[in-house]
Order: sequence, then structure tokens, then C-alpha cells
Amino acid sequence: MWEPERASEGPLLIIASITEQVAYVYRNGICIARSSVSTGRPGHRTPTGVFTILEKEVHHTSSIYKGAEMPYMERVTWGGIALHAGDLPGYPDSHGCVRLPLEFSKLLFGVTMKGATVIIADAHSAPAETVHPGLFFTRSGEESEPIPAGQFEWNADKSPSGPVALIVSSADKTVYVYRNGVEIGRAGIPNPQVILPLNDRVFSALPGTDADGHLRWVQVTAKAKDSSSESLFLAAQKSRLPTDFLTKAKEVITPGTTIIFTDKPVDPTTQSHTGFQVVVAQKDKPSATTD
Repeated sequence: MWEPERASEGPLLIIASITEQVAYVYRNGICIARSSVSTGRPGHRTPTGVFTILEKEVHHTSSIYKGAEMPYMERVTWGGIALHAGDLPGYPDSHGCVRLPLEFSKLLFGVTMKGATVIIADAHSAPAETVHPGLFFTRSGEESEPIPAGQFEWNADKSPSGPVALIVSSADKTVYVYRNGVEIGRAGIPNPQVILPLNDRVFSALPGTDADGHLRWVQVTAKAKDSSSESLFLAAQKSRLPTDFLTKAKEVITPGTTIIFTDKPVDPTTQSHTGFQVVVAQKDKPSATTD
């Protein structure tokens, strides 16, 4: 299935379901494409988690698998995991990458860009619209106005342009802001009440606002089990992030911005092949082999 006319504009999100052996492409919260895939075989399990596209290469050749060609390669980890065209025998058969049909991978390559969000999950659920993520970046919370407590860093000139992603890590008690895969800001979360199970959730900002002036978001459940929306709502109300940080963060949130909520620490070098992980880009990280 490839029907980009269903949503010609808006944020792009790719979900690869290991359980279903299917990849879904959403734009503006609407499924515009679907394809069968082949993920990692036993002993070479495809890692699950939230990733960004780090590199793209139309003609890529593996340096470790006898020069195997991997057309339309889109790297998602520096350890060698990527989306690319390859054989699909009808079951998991790769060395960890997500193989796609040749024509589908070509079409997908044409609509993605570096920094786009890719979710590899054991389960899949369609995006649902919500306003909860935006409450982390508004002063209208019911508990109290955010106060200038806690510490933050902001260096927007490190990456002046490109797609923006924010990660809220309860393990680190920190909000991170990345642009084009480069960290441009971070803030400590001063209120301990916000450190509660958030599970692994991903939201993408949509164009426009709702009737109350809140930014619109689509949510994708990245794990089979998900905590209630109420916990995220309360966490947003109680976050009390530094006021100056909130102002700067809101200025870079545009349609297509991704917010990731996780209970795990954020580590760009994490390359384990078990468990859900959050991997972000590093500007000067050297290329690695794939599949």
C-alpha cells in the first residue's frame, strides 16, 4: 500500500512491528503506506525502541557480509541497524536490519529525511490525537505556574536548523532537546512528583491548535502495555520546568516535532539488542557497517 495523497503534508512517522512483520508510515497521523518486512532472525534480534534516521544512502554496500548490496539504506543506529531493500522470505531473516521490498524502500527513501522518527516495536497501535504533551510547555497547568527552579542549558546555535525531537526521561529527571540529531538544550525536572512511570510513548506535533489554543499531537504507543493517559497529564501539570527553558523550547516546537517519554536513561551510545531503548543521533559519530 502506498497512498501519500491521503495526507500530503505533516510530520512523518515510521513504525516497524516485529510481531506483525509489517512497517507502517504515518503522515499527519494518517497511515499513508504499509508494507511487509523481514526483521532479525534468532540470534540477530532487531532492537526495539525509538530511533532517528541518522544517515541515508541510495547505494550502500555491506563491508562485513561479502559486499552485499543494501539499496536505499536508512541508518537508525551507529551499531549497524538500518532500513533497506532486501529479500523478504515471509519470516524474520535479517541480521538485525529491517528489510523492505525494493520499490517500497525507494518510495520511502523519497519522503524521509535525516532526523525523522522510526519506532521498532513488538506491537503496533495507530496514532491517537492528544494535547497532553503540550502541557509540558505551557504555563496554564492547574497545579501552579512553572517556577524558575532547576538548572538548564540552551545552545541553539549548535544546530540552527533541522527536525526537532524532545526526550523526557524519568530515569535522568531531565528533558533533552535535539535538533537535527544534535543536543541543543536540556533541563532538570525539579519536581519529584513528575518522576512516575511514563513508559515509552512517542508524540508528533500536528499543524494548528485545538479550540483551547493547545498544540495538537498524535500519540503512538510504542509498547504493548501502556500507562494511563492520566499519569502523563499529571506529570505535565507538576513538571515545573524552568520558565526560560519553557520559552525557548516552545519556540522550536513546530509541526513534525517529536516528544518521547521514557523511563530509561538517554544514552546515544546504547546499542544493546535486548529491551526497549532510546537512541539519538550524534553529529560527528562515524559510520558503521549494516546488516
